[in-house]
Amino acid sequence: MDFLPEKINDYIESHSQPEPELLQKLSRETWQKVLAPRMLSGHLQGRVLSMLSKLIQPKNILEIGTYTGYSALCLAEGMQEDGELHTIDINEELLDFQRKYFDESAFGNQIVQHLGNALEIIPKLDKTFDLVFIDADKSNYPNYLEIILPKLKKGSVILSDNVLWSGKVVEQVKKDDVDTQALLKYNQALNTHSRLETVLLPIRDGLTISRVKN
Repeated sequence: MDFLPEKINDYIESHSQPEPELLQKLSRETWQKVLAPRMLSGHLQGRVLSMLSKLIQPKNILEIGTYTGYSALCLAEGMQEDGELHTIDINEELLDFQRKYFDESAFGNQIVQHLGNALEIIPKLDKTFDLVFIDADKSNYPNYLEIILPKLKKGSVILSDNVLWSGKVVEQVKKDDVDTQALLKYNQALNTHSRLETVLLPIRDGLTISRVKN
């Protein structure tokens, strides 16, 4: 869900950095061949991810939820030359799709794919991360926060996608809507956690930026 009027969104995109050609190609193929193509970060959010990464200049990046690799490539644009991006997804069918575009980019050797449950994989990663992007199953967002915090240092940044969840976070929540319930808990945790300072931006379906204070 986009919260801005279409004309405003179009104006914003036309006055923002153009989408790189490789990402245009990836986006087209995703819409042609993959289910739920709206899961792509897309032009505007992709440029926001790229800009934030370039400002942070992370050495190690963690992404939870790869999909077809669009957001990983955006985040990699700001990565240090000797850095690594570790991206985790549970969908085996998309591995080759992701790798094709990773290898066509300038970051192929720096992007490490992980297949499986992120809650099992992350504790095994012997890394401290400067930048984390969370964009996977919403019901586990609170669990992801708990498990990544020990791997972050002062100044590390967490980016969280879909935190407005098509506006459901301000509506009456159904008893069986575990995703919205989890997001409400997660958003509250980000805003009140003693180690974090947080701002929630109405970009596409909501993007939160959280910085580790200590």
